[in-house]
Amino acid sequence: MARQSRQERAGRLEGDLQIRDVTKTFGAHTAVDDLTVTIPEGSFFALLGPSGCGKTTTLRMVAGLEEPTAGEIWLGRQDVTRLKPYRRPINTVFQNYALFPHLDIFENVAFGLRRRGIKNVRAQVEDMLGLVELAGYGDRRPSELSGGQQQRVALARALINQPKVLLLDEPLGALDLKLRRQMQIELKRIQTEVGLTFLHVTHDQEEAMTMADTIAVMNNGRIEQMGSPAELYDRPATTFVANFLGQCNLLRATAAPAGDDVALTVEGRRWAVPAARSSAAGTDVWVGVRPEKLRLTAAAGTAAPAAGGAGTTGSAVEPGVPAGANAVEGVVTDTSYVGVSTQYLVRVPWGQELVVFEQNAGVEGPVEPGTDVVVHFDGGHGFVLDAGGDGVRGAAPAEATVGAMT
Repeated sequence: MARQSRQERAGRLEGDLQIRDVTKTFGAHTAVDDLTVTIPEGSFFALLGPSGCGKTTTLRMVAGLEEPTAGEIWLGRQDVTRLKPYRRPINTVFQNYALFPHLDIFENVAFGLRRRGIKNVRAQVEDMLGLVELAGYGDRRPSELSGGQQQRVALARALINQPKVLLLDEPLGALDLKLRRQMQIELKRIQTEVGLTFLHVTHDQEEAMTMADTIAVMNNGRIEQMGSPAELYDRPATTFVANFLGQCNLLRATAAPAGDDVALTVEGRRWAVPAARSSAAGTDVWVGVRPEKLRLTAAAGTAAPAAGGAGTTGSAVEPGVPAGANAVEGVVTDTSYVGVSTQYLVRVPWGQELVVFEQNAGVEGPVEPGTDVVVHFDGGHGFVLDAGGDGVRGAAPAEATVGAMT
């Protein structure tokens, strides 16, 4: 399956998947609410969100397993809204693989071709097994393969039919962490090689950010924000997106324009963030900063903290905070070593605890609880949101987020 260049596809809609004003209700419950999105041909697109947000219902409507209550679904110039699943050039890879246990791997992969009456399937099956790095496994049964290998078989079985769109429904959820990360890389490699449109549904932030070109974050049946992984993580548009993609520190502030910056007052402290990094329209705002963008510096009269704090990177310990940085004093209340980094909780004077990630790049030990520190960050790493959104919207339980997105 040769991949078209972007120039060859420019200005064309033959392969774009278009979801137009789609709503799906189940009784009084609205699962998908007036959803409109275009997924470009050849892209790796992820629908990301918590359970119940409408992402799986959206995928099932694209697959033809559910019918929209309102709206249309188009594949290129063809309206597929009412087409039966088997009449759509769309295949699905499920979390449970759905392999036939009584057939060997070769016949599992060949199944779709044989259903279409194709007799000479050997070359296509062997090519597909080679693509998913399972050459030589054709005579084995699914029970003889690992979970990751079974997932590759399911992928090969779907791809051999040459669909225009491949749907991935939480495809890696049953795998352990190490294998899941390996398969993320493999799925992206395969998608790049075959050039098909992949629509991936997941609640796993890391999974979406590792593989997808574009992510749509869903909440309550609607898209809260759509963009590249870097854009969503670095410039979230809502508190839900800020909290759902990794961890985020959100502090209430009052904002006022100040030339190229937004002047912020945070519990009496004067901070600034570039105006280009603010999406707030009012004066009552949240100022946000990711934990890995924060730095720890010893407070006056205490030893410099290790593990990547400003005191170990060439800045002076006294005062120890770079000129122009946004800073607040605090005390370390918890230290959690998570391998690649150490997570700190720092209680600031008004009682809020900030989360700080420091890379374990040095030889010194972590900062101990009870240590007085100054937490600081460059204003260019912050962002400003309207205070209309709840500061904990989208946040995972604390025990689920230790070390997340580091």
